[in-house]
Amino acid sequence: MLAWQKEIGAPLSKVNVNGGAIALGHPLGATGVKLMTSLVYELKRRNGKYGLLTICIGHGMATATIIERL
Repeated sequence: MLAWQKEIGAPLSKVNVNGGAIALGHPLGATGVKLMTSLVYELKRRNGKYGLLTICIGHGMATATIIERL
């Protein structure tokens, strides 16, 4: 992630510094729950309002969810 960030120049405040599905080993059936839980806790830690979670679901498909912290 840091090599990508350096090449692209993306601000670290906008990326998942905790690791995504590949970094976690992609445990089938648990990846979405793990990533959503991490997103909720990271929004709380950063006092963020919105979060975006994207995840592949196999066979070339994917899903995305935007959450709002109230």
